[in-house]
Amino acid sequence: MADRTLELVDSGHRACGGCGPAFAARLILKGAGERSIVCASTGCMEVFSTPYPQTAWKVPWIHSLFQNAAAVASGVEAALKRQGRDEHVLCICGDGATFDIGVLCISGAFERGHNITYICYDNEAYMNTGIQRSGATPFDASTTTSPAGKKSFGNSRPKKDMPQILAAHGAPYVATCSIAYPNDVIKKVERAVNTDGPCYIQIHTPCCTGWGFDGSKTIDIGKLAIETGLWVNYEIVNGKIEKAKKVKRKPVEEYLRVQKRFAHLFKPSVNTEEIAKIQAIADANAEKFGIDLKI
Repeated sequence: MADRTLELVDSGHRACGGCGPAFAARLILKGAGERSIVCASTGCMEVFSTPYPQTAWKVPWIHSLFQNAAAVASGVEAALKRQGRDEHVLCICGDGATFDIGVLCISGAFERGHNITYICYDNEAYMNTGIQRSGATPFDASTTTSPAGKKSFGNSRPKKDMPQILAAHGAPYVATCSIAYPNDVIKKVERAVNTDGPCYIQIHTPCCTGWGFDGSKTIDIGKLAIETGLWVNYEIVNGKIEKAKKVKRKPVEEYLRVQKRFAHLFKPSVNTEEIAKIQAIADANAEKFGIDLKI
């Protein structure tokens, strides 16, 4: 079992106050431990943690291009295997690098069966480059490239289901989690790095800057996502859903109302029709994963 008292991501980095990905980085390495090698794409975490010549990482860390962290990790894993070494090879990348730009390299790494753990910190847009829409952006969220206006309610497309895509690649272990539940993140990372073969974890990491909420509310926002059913914490083992966190669900309006990216749904009056569409997404999640807590 990993030593959860270790802090392998140092303080003094340049993340925003209340940054979800910064918290995720600490939790990931508490689960993975000291014998870790991190391959990181361009993104928020790379920018705030490693402004040359400084670094916040206390484990070996390599920065790749936006698109090819999984390919770099594949080479690192192959070299370690040839040397008879058994370090944990991690990719830690944002949703833009994962859902969009890097999906080809991820698919290749998983198809080849490399023994790596790919971790996506999902803050649901390209936050580092200006809050542009990504394949992870939720329905009706306003971003700089899917702005809400007179003829738009924001992003018109559903969030891409990357966990199912990589489960379909034959990944032995796929999981979702949230920084709102730190011990769950640590436990799932620890399980992934100790599972042979390519594993995938997607961590919900609320972004105070891009989503529009006070940085002191990051954990509260993360919990609301789960409590409404718009985010589900679950595990897929060998292609089958093994466990999903059950909740007594709240209306999605409670989650949407406290974020600037959904403010257009409440001005000049509450848009019940659009909110009902988002509620339907949460209801579908609840049915699919069986998360409704029976009272």
